[in-house]
Amino acid sequence: MPEAVRIFQPLRVIHPLRPGTGRGPRRSAGGPSPAALVHTEAVRILQPLLAIQVLRPGTGRAPKPGKKHLNQCGGNEVKKTKSEPQFSDLMKTSTISKLLGLTLAAGGLLAQTAAAQISIDFVPVGNAGNAADTTTYGAVGYDYGIGKYEVTLNQYSTFLNAVGATDTYGLYNANMAANVNIAGIARSGVSGSYTYAVIGSGARPVTYVSWYDSARFVNWLQNGQPTGLQLAGTTETGAYTLTGNTGIILRNAGWVYGLPSEDEWYKAAYHQPAGQGGDVDNYWLYPTANNAIPNSRNGSASDPNSANFFRDVAPVDGVNDGYAVSGSTSFPTGNALTDAGAFSLADSFYGTFDQGGNVREWNDAVISGSSRGWRGGAWVNGVGGLRASARGSDDPAGEDNIVGFRVAIVPEPTVVGLMALGIIVLARKRK
Repeated sequence: MPEAVRIFQPLRVIHPLRPGTGRGPRRSAGGPSPAALVHTEAVRILQPLLAIQVLRPGTGRAPKPGKKHLNQCGGNEVKKTKSEPQFSDLMKTSTISKLLGLTLAAGGLLAQTAAAQISIDFVPVGNAGNAADTTTYGAVGYDYGIGKYEVTLNQYSTFLNAVGATDTYGLYNANMAANVNIAGIARSGVSGSYTYAVIGSGARPVTYVSWYDSARFVNWLQNGQPTGLQLAGTTETGAYTLTGNTGIILRNAGWVYGLPSEDEWYKAAYHQPAGQGGDVDNYWLYPTANNAIPNSRNGSASDPNSANFFRDVAPVDGVNDGYAVSGSTSFPTGNALTDAGAFSLADSFYGTFDQGGNVREWNDAVISGSSRGWRGGAWVNGVGGLRASARGSDDPAGEDNIVGFRVAIVPEPTVVGLMALGIIVLARKRK
């Protein structure tokens, strides 16, 4: 595996936008993998810098022709020739590898560092400066990224194991294990040594999370996913400065990870410029890039307009038979959630999944006093909850079996400049 792929793949770099589309590349059958796309983009950025020679470890000099030296990244011997170093050679030097990671992190392009405990897939949302929908929502004046999927049980349980040994602020709710419709996450041990484990499929979205819980999760991302108590530097500062589970808390200046604003969430779900195949008014009614009512079903690899919500249309044939997972109009007695990516063709224009159905999602809006906004509808809701016109709010300390969240990211614009500057500085060390 090329060294660039080894470095970048676990970091989930946001994919470059497809020219003229404002959205990331789709992988067609037989097409390049995300890792290959990342490698290609790294080559594109760094190819002009190939004149920089590979340095011999501890010498500041290039390797002598025909001599063997140890690859500092992996410890493998590689033999150099008299030819100029290739891109793969550059990527095999630990100094440059670390420099790339640091500069990309400084630019906000990474979903996590190499030591991260979880990875999050983000999709880019382009077409900056778009106008709002007739609902007055959706205008965003900058490019950003948003979670391709809702935050999952696997991701949240990892977060709990990192910062929830004491669980000062109640990031865990006992209903995460007790409620059969969403279970969930189980907790073991006593305060000071709590541990957490996923029940069932960890690819389903987490629920029973308050707005404050969600804000602490993004603070944890912002702080590099540390392990420790729920304090400043782990969960209480970062994108948000929290003071317990009270108050109207807004995103801090300089945030990189955050809960999406209502406009960011709305645009990712419903926007598609008419000139790029969208509706005449640049917005769809449903977050499946469609104006037709989606089908309710238990996942689909063939239906591009389907979701996990309640819809009952005769006859009983496996589609629109009531609750999506159980296929019945009787209230579910077991799991009612679908895995991230279960509707593999039913994405928005920008490539997000489940912004309609499965679970409602917190956003950053402040609505009616201190209530915080949510959108998207849930597995228990009818089709109205999926529409662009549907919005609601709840007590930010409230927790429910139909509410989860996804994460937004705003990269800094100077990453390529930082990267080039860092490599130039390295080049000046040559003897």
